[in-house]
Amino acid sequence: MQDASALYDGESPLFSIIIPLESHRGQWEMSWLGWTSQTADTSLYEIILVVPPDFTAREQLKALAGNRARLEFTDSEHDIGLCAFGATKARGSYLFFTESHCRPEPDVIELCIRAIDTHPDWAGFSCRSIPICHNRLSVAEAAMYQADIEFGMKQHPWRKVLDQCFVTRHDVYRECGGLREELGHFAEWVLAAAYHARGHSIGYLEEARFHHYYVGEIGELKQFTLDFVQGEIRYLSEARNDAGSELLDIPVEWSSRSEAGASLARNALNALLRSSLGDGGGRPGEKWLAVWRWAVPALLGGLGARGFARLAAWHARAVLVAVTAAGSSDAIARWMRRYIAALIRHQRLDCIHRLGRDAGPVDGLLGERVVAQIGFHAEEFSAGHTFRWSEPEAAVRIKGKPGRTIVRVRSPALRAPLDTIDTRFYVDGTAIRPEAVVTGCDSYTLSLDLPPSGIATLAWACPMFRGVGDSRRLGLPIAAIDVGDDMIEVESAGTAPSLAGKE
Repeated sequence: MQDASALYDGESPLFSIIIPLESHRGQWEMSWLGWTSQTADTSLYEIILVVPPDFTAREQLKALAGNRARLEFTDSEHDIGLCAFGATKARGSYLFFTESHCRPEPDVIELCIRAIDTHPDWAGFSCRSIPICHNRLSVAEAAMYQADIEFGMKQHPWRKVLDQCFVTRHDVYRECGGLREELGHFAEWVLAAAYHARGHSIGYLEEARFHHYYVGEIGELKQFTLDFVQGEIRYLSEARNDAGSELLDIPVEWSSRSEAGASLARNALNALLRSSLGDGGGRPGEKWLAVWRWAVPALLGGLGARGFARLAAWHARAVLVAVTAAGSSDAIARWMRRYIAALIRHQRLDCIHRLGRDAGPVDGLLGERVVAQIGFHAEEFSAGHTFRWSEPEAAVRIKGKPGRTIVRVRSPALRAPLDTIDTRFYVDGTAIRPEAVVTGCDSYTLSLDLPPSGIATLAWACPMFRGVGDSRRLGLPIAAIDVGDDMIEVESAGTAPSLAGKE
């Protein structure tokens, strides 16, 4: 950071404190009193109260603020939007974002001035959040969010923007794009990633303390979670290439969004029924679990996944309500975490479904010619390979030139030599003859006939593999799938088999 005394010119304030009066939870007067009780000289900071259209106590606010704060009125109804609007009106060298249900301790500004002088490498910093709880649910809520805040501030490499109490250089905030109202509270993560990607360090000033009021209401928890998820899915749907975008985790619901199609699931189910059940191998219980896994999406498509996610969220909420009334504190905390996890999955699936075609194609996780897939776990790295485990049954929709086409499924031999696994391949529901499949040390090379559209569904099934300490149903580790023109070097090397016959 820069020297605080050098930045203060006596005309423009050092800090612009931006307080959005949305989501104040009846605590805005408490917050105001905290700011007007600061021990630092009032000439060092300005207070900007950003007022949404539905704020009802306007006359009381005007009387209380007097000439000690600037009131800025806007049509925005979201606290992130109010913060962003307040930043456009700020005159300070530093922006100080907070919330109207947070109360600073009297020495906060003095500690921030000291931090600016002590840490010249910080472009910004977040302060410490101290929970205020008033019912059993708010205690569990605070414990859950405080653990996440502590992780972000002390362990995570860049997730250090906390809008309860975040100080930043004004110029760096503008450089990194600022807070985007349309992203809701996910905007905090996007901004933090942008700071990190541009080489700006964000610190944690633990001695500067804010008291944060937790409301302890399930309805507000649900709304806050939805706000974050909607922003997350919106950002992913934009497919932006901003600085820091590569740092944001891609949720599995987004990376596997093409799995909503019943057609792909039917191909995976067909592969299961024609191979696993047909050869009599495997445990009967595992077989029926596999049939259930594929029958539901085959019949219902994405509706099945959304339906089960909704039921899981409803169940977790019902149990949370029950244990809040009569259970132990540990039970409340446990079911709070389960409810939020179930709610996030349900809301992500719903948001992706509402996007429809606007969600765009799945990024080329398995290759540029793969346009959809089903039955894959998240990407991982092991033994020098980047890959995704498939389930024992999986399907991909591929696109190439019509007619004879060579497809290579690149699969590092992590579980066993490929020629010992007994993998069976199918195209558009029909088995590929064994002589049309060449099994190498790290790939399967298939000769296929693609229809006039050039689009076909390739599915496979193999015996289930269990990793050590891994409960997932694993099939093949897939590094990539090459189609058509990607295989010119394979054909020229003479390794392509004859045209595949079909049973």
